[in-house]
Amino acid sequence: MDALQAYGSDSEISDDDVVMKDIANGKSASLNINSSLVVAPSVETRSDIRQVAMIDRKTKEIKSNPTFEELFKPESGPVNPFKTEKQRAQKNTLTGYVEPAHFNQFHFDKEIRSFDTLGYARNPTADRGTEFVGDTKKAVAEGGVTLFDSKKTGGERRKRLRNDDPSDIDGYTGPWSKYENEKTIAKPTPELQKEMDAFVKKKQEKSRRYKKEQKDNEQMAEESSVLHIKDAEDYQGRSFLVPPSFTGVNLREDYVPERCYIPKKLTHTYRGHSKGVNYLQWFPKSAHLFLSCSMDTKIKLWEVYDRQRAVRTYSGHKMPVREVAFNNDGTQFLSASFDRYVKLWDTETGQVVNRFHTGHVPYCLKYHPDDDKNHMFLVGMQNKKIIQWDSRSGEIVQEYDRHLQAVNSITFFDKNRRFASTSDDKSVRIWEWEIPVDTKLIQNVGLHAIPTMTKSPNDKWVVGQCMDNRIVLFQLIEDKLRFTKKKAFRGHNAAGYACNVDYSPDMSFLISGDADGKLFVWDWRTHKIVGKWKAHDNTCIAAHWHPHEKSKMITAGWDGLIKMWN
Repeated sequence: MDALQAYGSDSEISDDDVVMKDIANGKSASLNINSSLVVAPSVETRSDIRQVAMIDRKTKEIKSNPTFEELFKPESGPVNPFKTEKQRAQKNTLTGYVEPAHFNQFHFDKEIRSFDTLGYARNPTADRGTEFVGDTKKAVAEGGVTLFDSKKTGGERRKRLRNDDPSDIDGYTGPWSKYENEKTIAKPTPELQKEMDAFVKKKQEKSRRYKKEQKDNEQMAEESSVLHIKDAEDYQGRSFLVPPSFTGVNLREDYVPERCYIPKKLTHTYRGHSKGVNYLQWFPKSAHLFLSCSMDTKIKLWEVYDRQRAVRTYSGHKMPVREVAFNNDGTQFLSASFDRYVKLWDTETGQVVNRFHTGHVPYCLKYHPDDDKNHMFLVGMQNKKIIQWDSRSGEIVQEYDRHLQAVNSITFFDKNRRFASTSDDKSVRIWEWEIPVDTKLIQNVGLHAIPTMTKSPNDKWVVGQCMDNRIVLFQLIEDKLRFTKKKAFRGHNAAGYACNVDYSPDMSFLISGDADGKLFVWDWRTHKIVGKWKAHDNTCIAAHWHPHEKSKMITAGWDGLIKMWN
């Protein structure tokens, strides 16, 4: 310090002046060259004393040499008031602070599997190995047993009641036997069943189908019938369904006239429908009656002989009736209407025996021709399906769903073991009875939609009214239906209308109406038009030849009239 003070006081004096001053005072002028003087010593300033070592634990490099106490001092500084204690805790990962530790793979697997399955495991902290994490109560109750100590967890395989003895025919189970204590019947308790029924009923009441059915039931037409003749039975107690004895015509089922002729004149006009007639149906076997359905929602039964009057009128539909069909003995008939109902009527009494409803419009009807299956009938629907119903139970037996559009007609062949169906998708599909998969598809480029089909009396041909103004032919060869491309009947204008086609009993003529109200008669062999006349003022939709007469036929048109020709 003395040297520093001396240096500071005489800092402006040079070394030569010092030497000269010493010589003048009589002092020795010799200098000690080996002596050294610290000109700028290390001095602690006030800022150095107040400085605090800043050490970041996350860094891997320290630029100073801190002491042990400085290195492990607690963190200091302002605290963020917006962070929680967990957020302010020391972390070296996003989720917390991970301490490096050495684990044996076996012990690690043991603890993690125990934790996943049992819910508890030993604390992995080094100084807390006797404690548990997770469900500590369960760990204490189980004594800390792990999965590797043969702990059963309830996932064991159940035992089967097996009987592998093949000689025991009744008791042999094989590998598909049931388990021990297996409940095969699950029956709810009365309280639960009551609750389930209430829930289902509430759900059903909210459904659209339930509301629609309720609406349909409310809007269902009143079913009634009117008998137009004085007595339903004659003096011998015979119903009007029994063929008359004195008509001059053989009305037996197996009688066919030897030769047929083209009608020459109009013999009778049936009046009774207020709107157009859609379909006609002969009474089966005898054909002494015929049934008609109309757009005025009514169905009428007419006499062919005697007074040629209406016998009974059936009312039970709210919309036009599209088609009707008798069963084999004529005691009952079906009616399909645009109100989406198919109804089964008793022909004699006029009562509705049953009602069939699917929510879709029925387009065509056909009973199974066999007597043992005559209680079954098919309905072609607007929703592309063919529904098979049992008229006795009223339940759906089978559904044939392969068409792409509405089904128009159904025709049985091959001894009634198969049937053909036509649709608006311009195809003809062949089905096996009660098998819902079509066995054959007839679909050509030049083949249009066929709304009606009729089988010939000799069961060798099927004709169809095509929508390109022609009548196409299908030949039945060895019980197979084959489309004959080169043969067709032309000359009429029936495009857009489901005009019915019919044969003469001796297979010599083919008749059909057209859109202009004309009736056409073709020769079956030459395919030439041999007769044509104006039958109705509007579309001639139906034409039927009497099955036991040489030249008698009936026609129906959309002018509301039914005419008899002979």
